[in-house]
Amino acid sequence: MPDSRFETSEGHPGTPDGFQRLWTPHRMVYLAQETGHVGCPFCTAPEGSDEDGLIVFRGTVSYVLLNLYPYNSGHVLVCPYRHVATYDQATAEEVAEIGELTQIAMRVLRDVSGCVGFNLGMNQGEVAGAGIEEHLHQHIVPRWRNDANFFPIIAQTKAIPRLLGEVREQLAQAWPTTTTLE
Repeated sequence: MPDSRFETSEGHPGTPDGFQRLWTPHRMVYLAQETGHVGCPFCTAPEGSDEDGLIVFRGTVSYVLLNLYPYNSGHVLVCPYRHVATYDQATAEEVAEIGELTQIAMRVLRDVSGCVGFNLGMNQGEVAGAGIEEHLHQHIVPRWRNDANFFPIIAQTKAIPRLLGEVREQLAQAWPTTTTLE
């Protein structure tokens, strides 16, 4: 019996593409069109404990947290605390700290996980693919030579080998205690 969470593209509008769809209604919080910062996961994450918010490091004007729906183990995000939508709206201090924390995250991920490359990116606005378009965040995705890059294409499944809490704890412990902006 097929799993009811999966559905092919057959019978739906558009051109069938061969992929199954995994329905994830729990992600609606990320897609909801909220006004202001009410319900914004990047505004609420720093309000709780590091463990609950998956926060790796808290800086002065920005912080690092694990992506709740990672592309790979160790996929982190760097966000300003301030609720701002795009990079050009960030202050010089936010831009500097986001840059510094991105560099540190890359070093820590390389040391902790042995990754050999990274995908870095900021999707600005809905048309650019931003899942949470109203709060600026930079993705840092560690990559390995044989990291099952084509597994989603072949099996339409994402394989994430490590638990988020385990990865958060390891990265937080490896994070340097001081940065140049402090």
